[in-house]
Amino acid sequence: MLVDGRGSRSRTGTAAARPLGPWAFIAVALASFGGPLALAALNAPALVADASSSAGLAMVAAVVVFAAPMAIWLRFSRHVTGSGGLFAFVEAAAGRRIALVQAALWIVAYALYLVYTTVQIVYDLLPQVVPGVGRYQTLLALLIPAAIAGVMITGRAAALVVLGVIGVGQLALAGILDGVTLAHVATPTSTFGTGAPAGSLAKASAQTSLLYICGSLPLFLGGELVRPTRTIRHGLTGAYLLTAVVVTLAVAPLAAMPWVLRTSIPGVTVAQEFAGPGLARAIGIGVAVSIAGLILFEYVALTRLLHAIGGWGIRPLSVIVAAVMIIAAPLTLIDPQGFYGALVKPSLITLWLSQLIVFAVYPRYAAAQRQRAIPAWTLAFVAGGLAIYGLWTGIQTAAS
Repeated sequence: MLVDGRGSRSRTGTAAARPLGPWAFIAVALASFGGPLALAALNAPALVADASSSAGLAMVAAVVVFAAPMAIWLRFSRHVTGSGGLFAFVEAAAGRRIALVQAALWIVAYALYLVYTTVQIVYDLLPQVVPGVGRYQTLLALLIPAAIAGVMITGRAAALVVLGVIGVGQLALAGILDGVTLAHVATPTSTFGTGAPAGSLAKASAQTSLLYICGSLPLFLGGELVRPTRTIRHGLTGAYLLTAVVVTLAVAPLAAMPWVLRTSIPGVTVAQEFAGPGLARAIGIGVAVSIAGLILFEYVALTRLLHAIGGWGIRPLSVIVAAVMIIAAPLTLIDPQGFYGALVKPSLITLWLSQLIVFAVYPRYAAAQRQRAIPAWTLAFVAGGLAIYGLWTGIQTAAS
């Protein structure tokens, strides 16, 4: 949806509800950037294992690299907000036909994510932190999608409250993990230096930057915000920086304990070592909730995008997506690992293709807005390069 520079907006299917304020938007947005706790305790530490002596530098470099996609999203959102999110950006820059291609790729990517990610939670993550959970895996594989669908069907307020609680809660747990790490693990200043081999450092930085890509999800709430242009700019930036800080503070000290980086859930290992099983279990379960929060956020974004494309109501769309999730859940029980492996590959490829289109059309949009060409092309080059790298990693995953 196009808006003017003052942030005026037309109504969406959810506009009759109370608009979301800036602080509430930040709380919700915290659940999007990969989830602060999932990044700090699980994903980011694993990616820097081969560059552990420069763990801090890799985290900082990842934040700097991902500033390019962030800048493009924020520059689009100066004039384009609403439930269409990235689709609306591409439509404003290159027309509806290309925007529909972008949206189709995005929908495939995240529809697959909705279906397969429960497998990761139930079969890969929870057994590492909850003894005896194996006997309940079948039940959990069915209940988690049903619970997420139930939250969405209940209504907009329920979904956003749950997302806000998840976002703030995992930020708090990530902060506690930071405190444990900083208090008990020495933080050599060399962790922010170039001690690791250049290739390993570059790979760790690039792969870590890819983890922040779900930060585009809050853009689909643009039609439900108080002063959307200002709220998106400040809220998305704030959530990104908070996430980057807690992830860096958790991972950088682990250069002194490189063996931890190769454990199943490094954050749980650190908590177990220095704070006991109670906190370790809380962090592990928190990581699972963090990932479930992403599923819910993608569900929210998917309904908004479909509303923007076809004008259908949010509630009927929520019911349709819920039906797909609940029907697909029993299918995962046939071969959970095979199901996950088959769907994660096309999901990654279509995700990065959809983002590549957004970055590729940005210079055209910038020219139409009479923005300076060199900064626009520089941002598009860096962000596009990151998307191509993400696409390459998806293809490599598909080839393995």
